[in-house]
Amino acid sequence: MRRVKRLAESERGADLLSWLVISVPVFIADEPFGPGRAAPLAARAVAALLLASAVAAGRRHPVVAAAVPAAMGLAATAELYTTGFTIAQVLLAFLLGRRAPALRTGLLFFGGVCLAGLALVTFTPGVRLSEWLSMLATALLTIMLPWLTGRYARQHDEIVRAGWELAERLEREQHLAGERARLLERSRIAGDMHDSLGHELSLIALRAAALQVDPRLDPPARQAAGELRAAAARATERLREVIGVLREGGEPAPVLPSDDPVAALVDRAAAAGMAVTLEGELDSLPPMADRAVYRVVQEALTNAAKHAPGASVTVRLGMDRDAGEAVVTVTNTAPPHGPPPRAGSAGHGLIGLDERVRLAGGHLRAGPAHAGLADGGFVVGARLPLVPGAAAGPVGAPPDARRELALARRKVRRSVIDAIWMPVAAATALLALTFGFDVYAARRSVLPAGVYAQMRVGESLPAVEPRLPAYQAERDRRPDGSPQDPPGTDECRFYRTTARSLWPVYRLCFTDGRLTHKDEVRWQDRRRLSG
Repeated sequence: MRRVKRLAESERGADLLSWLVISVPVFIADEPFGPGRAAPLAARAVAALLLASAVAAGRRHPVVAAAVPAAMGLAATAELYTTGFTIAQVLLAFLLGRRAPALRTGLLFFGGVCLAGLALVTFTPGVRLSEWLSMLATALLTIMLPWLTGRYARQHDEIVRAGWELAERLEREQHLAGERARLLERSRIAGDMHDSLGHELSLIALRAAALQVDPRLDPPARQAAGELRAAAARATERLREVIGVLREGGEPAPVLPSDDPVAALVDRAAAAGMAVTLEGELDSLPPMADRAVYRVVQEALTNAAKHAPGASVTVRLGMDRDAGEAVVTVTNTAPPHGPPPRAGSAGHGLIGLDERVRLAGGHLRAGPAHAGLADGGFVVGARLPLVPGAAAGPVGAPPDARRELALARRKVRRSVIDAIWMPVAAATALLALTFGFDVYAARRSVLPAGVYAQMRVGESLPAVEPRLPAYQAERDRRPDGSPQDPPGTDECRFYRTTARSLWPVYRLCFTDGRLTHKDEVRWQDRRRLSG
């Protein structure tokens, strides 16, 4: 029972449930591949396997997953709507909006489906433009609206996550306030010791050195003065050790030499299994800038290993001679298996790194590798002066969590607005296309009076058909209110007499491939006639 519960809560369980939901209609629908397209069991099984592959690829490639049922729907009918694939189209389009961060991804996918339908109409014999208009309406309902709903759900999750991060940050800040007060007091103690004891010991050493060279003293006295000077020096060294202990109670001692190069750091990361490459090199940097570059690379590699396991990392070192700065950037791609669960990290590494770079006279940048993509990789970069002794930069303002939360809320509102205006715009465009096609079809369904007069009863259909318009009066269907067909006829066709009005229309009826009846008919109110 526990295994079943764990499976239901896992990603595999969710994928399995999704596949069952979208595969059941394929097997239970009478005609899953469109009107008149009843399929054998083997074809249904192949369709179910294709849907299984779409679900399996959906987490890494959501566009490919959404394209599978859309392609099968178009293969079944140019109007896209089928009883077997509609649920799959809706669900995978929703997951596309849920998983793809970029707005353009869904828009390009919707446009691609529409273009594919247009190509199908253009190059498939017997498929008319009216079916493409029906496909647009279907794509709006089964692709566009579910995708926007999934995108809204993604934005909602992001604002909830931002709210929890705000709460965690405030809790950490409260804890850090006490730590900051203790560290401040430690630094005051160290400063007092350095100012008082250090000054006194320096005076003692100075006086002992003067006595050591005083010619008026005998050799034993000068020897004692030398011992006093050495004792003062040892006391000063011990004072430095005490101040070092007061620096940070739990900070471990450094285990690497102070001159450890960046190349050795990258080599150790690569030997540990990280896919990291080093490009460029830096020579003759000031000591502060050199150690700052080392710390930037070290912290960025640590964060990449922790927050983006399996991602490839690129370390670039270079010089900007015009600006007189050394440039270091560490960029990692998005983790191939998605971000790991959030760890209880305090998030102070980049704050300390920014302080290190600032004291070296440079400035730090850290954020997404691509603007607007929350999970498209991360970059940490710094620019440091090449001149030794550069002044420290101003202290950066701490991150404003409330401002970040407001930005997240603004993104959600923008997503809601997108969910409103995009369907409205698509529906408006669809109505405009439909109206334009109606006008076009009305003009192409007019049978000129002279051509109608030249047609003779008894002519064969192949002789009559080249003179007929491309469309009938009501898009190849019988107009409402038309009279009953004459007895014994196989087929009747209706053509407009003028593009501005449907009535009256010319009626041409055929029997056994020959024109057997032609007349001009007008609209009939069948309710009045039946009453």
